[in-house]
Amino acid sequence: MKTDSQLQYDVAEELEWEPAVQHEHIGVSAQNGVVTLTGFVKSYPEKLAAEKAARRVAGVRGLAEELQVRFASTPQTDDASIAERVLIMFNHDITVPENHIQVQVEKGWVKLSGKVDWHYQREAAKRIAGHVSGVVGVTNLIEVRNVPTPRDVKDRIVAAFKRSADIEASGISVTTDGGTVKLTGKVPSFKDRHLAEAAAWAAPGVFKIDDRLTVA
Repeated sequence: MKTDSQLQYDVAEELEWEPAVQHEHIGVSAQNGVVTLTGFVKSYPEKLAAEKAARRVAGVRGLAEELQVRFASTPQTDDASIAERVLIMFNHDITVPENHIQVQVEKGWVKLSGKVDWHYQREAAKRIAGHVSGVVGVTNLIEVRNVPTPRDVKDRIVAAFKRSADIEASGISVTTDGGTVKLTGKVPSFKDRHLAEAAAWAAPGVFKIDDRLTVA
């Protein structure tokens, strides 16, 4: 197992390696496998890229991010303009269902609400909103409806785990209650936990994941 100092070094190296991140203004600390990122970045997409880079480092068991978005210059867009641009982007993307999502913006922070049929639609809305100029953060309150399906959700998730070359499925147990999926057991890394959760979300009929996986 890596020491905290080695983990801190590896995450800092990964941030420097990631071309979408200007690492000079990001601080890294580690304690008991939990990495904390501090400092500031120039855009919300860069903030997401920094978090993603930290998560893929082996040995990271958790991530606490305190990064702030600080624009190089103040964007010439008020909250109403940002909301309008987010809605326009939604209307031009087929992955976001029309007229199902409400957008509220306060001081550049976007709050999304409403209901969609699939998890990928929820994630697409968050991704699109985060790439609009002037956005400093996104709170995703969009709900996923419980879509009935005749297929066995549990069997589909277990089969997906077994198919994946990136997921160590032997230590993962899956239980279902309607559209809620509970994942328990141990995985070798924080990355494996993220991959397992993403695979479970891809199953039809899933509207909630109770992820209780621990990193061994």
